[in-house]
Amino acid sequence: MGATFSQFFFLPEPPITSKNCPDQHGRVFIVTGGYSGIGFELCSILYKRNATVYIAGRSDAKGFDAISNIQKTHPDSSGRLEFLLMDMSDLASVKSGAEKFLSQQEKLDVLVNNAGIMLKGSKDPQHNQKHIATNCVGPCLLYKLLLPVLTKTATSATTASVRVTWAGSIAIEVNAPKPGGMTLDDTGKPNDVDELTSYGQSKVGNAFLARRYAKDTPQNGVVHVCFNPGNLRSNLQRHWNGLDITLMKKMLFFPTVYGAYTELWATIAPEITPDKSGSYIYPWGRFGKLPAATEASLKEPSEGGTGLAARFVAWCEKQTEPYL
Repeated sequence: MGATFSQFFFLPEPPITSKNCPDQHGRVFIVTGGYSGIGFELCSILYKRNATVYIAGRSDAKGFDAISNIQKTHPDSSGRLEFLLMDMSDLASVKSGAEKFLSQQEKLDVLVNNAGIMLKGSKDPQHNQKHIATNCVGPCLLYKLLLPVLTKTATSATTASVRVTWAGSIAIEVNAPKPGGMTLDDTGKPNDVDELTSYGQSKVGNAFLARRYAKDTPQNGVVHVCFNPGNLRSNLQRHWNGLDITLMKKMLFFPTVYGAYTELWATIAPEITPDKSGSYIYPWGRFGKLPAATEASLKEPSEGGTGLAARFVAWCEKQTEPYL
């Protein structure tokens, strides 16, 4: 309960905002879901500070509209904005978007896995539950496709500045299946559950992916973190309805830009050193911790854990194999 409380109430001021973000000239970022909500705010901050930012999303119109709005807001920027057509729920689309990026760029400093859906059912084209597909499997494939360019960039970049960030949520604490954060079938695939629980376990899945790939940091120099952006008024709640929900959003949820501050800290904070790879980030940019039962899922049985995370990551990787 204490960890949940510390992510909801009496939050410290954001340590990095648009006002004190260092110059990002010469650095290249991909932000999935970057044309709305938290992602849009993050792209705006990075572009203001002269970064090259690729906005990835499934709507050309929204993407180019976001680019136009950001450019008008920051006319003095020397940065660059590009759009990548990419539907994170469709692995073929993820692959084509990654290929377009690789045809244009030879470096990538940060991949921000920001895109996600909440409380929206149905399946993806590969027949997986849509929360898991969009929030976990798609980002897993995108990371795998971009790993060579991330690794190459890390060879000449400042230590720990090349990163992949994975979107967690307070739902890890309050909505994910108990005790370990997920329920899996014999293949490692998450079981079909109600939408809110499914969303929660997809966020746990991102914590699993971040921690797994953090094990490779000593070899490839790419740092991984998972972040809870905070409780925000954003497009994630577009499927929520009811007067009580509206009142709750006004009382307990913060402006969207605060989530961008969390992502910004996860993306560029110098405190995130190689030994911190795999960390979990609290709002609005500070080291936090996962629930004890989730930590147990991250450990193998030989380490006193359940091995749940390893089974899930192996399943994700099997889904991505045909597209690599």
